[in-house]
Amino acid sequence: MAMFWIQFVLVLGAILIGIRRGGVALGLIGGLGVALLTLGFRSSPAEPPVGVMLIILAVVTAAATLQVAGGLDYLVQLTEKLLRAHPKYVTILAPLSTFFLTVCVGTGHAVYALLPVIADVAIKTGTRPERPMAIASVASQMGITASPVAAAVTFFLGFAAKTGHPVTLIDIISVTMPAGIVGVVAASAWSFNRGKDLDKDPEYQGRLQDPEFRKSINSNVTTLDKKITTTAKVSVALFFTGVATIILFAVWPDLLPLGADKKPVPMTTVVQFVMLAYGAFIMFAGNVKAKEIANSSVFIAGMTAVVSIFGIAWMSDTFITANKKFLVDNIGIMVKMAPWTFAIATFCISAFVKSQAATLAITLPLGLALGLPVTLLLGLVPASYAYFFFAFYPSDLAAINFDRTGTTRIGKYLLNHSFMIPGLIGVGVSTVVAYFIATVLL
Repeated sequence: MAMFWIQFVLVLGAILIGIRRGGVALGLIGGLGVALLTLGFRSSPAEPPVGVMLIILAVVTAAATLQVAGGLDYLVQLTEKLLRAHPKYVTILAPLSTFFLTVCVGTGHAVYALLPVIADVAIKTGTRPERPMAIASVASQMGITASPVAAAVTFFLGFAAKTGHPVTLIDIISVTMPAGIVGVVAASAWSFNRGKDLDKDPEYQGRLQDPEFRKSINSNVTTLDKKITTTAKVSVALFFTGVATIILFAVWPDLLPLGADKKPVPMTTVVQFVMLAYGAFIMFAGNVKAKEIANSSVFIAGMTAVVSIFGIAWMSDTFITANKKFLVDNIGIMVKMAPWTFAIATFCISAFVKSQAATLAITLPLGLALGLPVTLLLGLVPASYAYFFFAFYPSDLAAINFDRTGTTRIGKYLLNHSFMIPGLIGVGVSTVVAYFIATVLL
């Protein structure tokens, strides 16, 4: 028992130090943790998550190529047209738009270009910007677990394949997609009447006395004047065709060639070569320079996620494998009696590990070791998003900065910020819905 707790403190300390350092530090220190567990405690190192890393590499590279080709700008512009066509419904349309934007491209980073537009539409209609802005930021991250090309989803797919459990990409999306939509709608409904209207907000009315503030409020923010090239539109069509191809093979695996084992090629492999192939198509169609792809924000963020998952998943799996008997004997019975407690543990980890894929890399091996079925773990996937809790995530900070009225903010008590309640409602509702779908209907 003493050995378990020493290793537990080591692993926990490595995670906390990695979080504090940020970026790729989580992966580097995770690798250090593997070395200490293996050389210091003589534990056998687990297999590194190579398959999952290759999937994320392929998807991120294709998404980064789409960004450089101008595809993300085109999607943002289409979304702005929708919001400006129906400005009175910005509180519901904005979060649904950011949710589906993430679903389409597999990353929440596309939301940054849309946030100033959402704030502008809200101001023009007299809507308190905090209402759509906070839930729009939250929804952009909730969309990750519903995207067939997001790192968290592809990680779960690879994890399920490794366990031999027949969970397909369609199974994952059929659980997380409706759950995410219901969660976003529930949080949006709560947001409709939050806070005071701008014309009744004394703080806002006081700031209007400043001429410079009035000037900033009246300035126009738009992406509609940005010229979208034909190649940008073609890149979007190609990217979506790639996603559709993956879904096609997931629905009809008989279309796939047989591998050496006389079985269809695994979907984890299909995702890799399909996304790389369509990334190449986008590169040729848009005459995209390879150097620009590597320097894009989507690629840099994706590579950071790969390194983080490499180290942290490897360390966690090594620790859990070495202590599986202790975990099952002491925690397994409690978790089996109340599986929802595992969702709370996942949520708490995510509040510090600001990546849903990295959170799942830590929790899924533990859940499997505790005897939880893969379908139940799938139902708890929405709980892997909790980094709104401290409101330090870039999309939350961007929402605060882009709200020129100052209504979207962090309170003086740190946790009383604009994202807390929409986040708790959105994640809570989506987790309950996903849990029901996964355990009852699958």
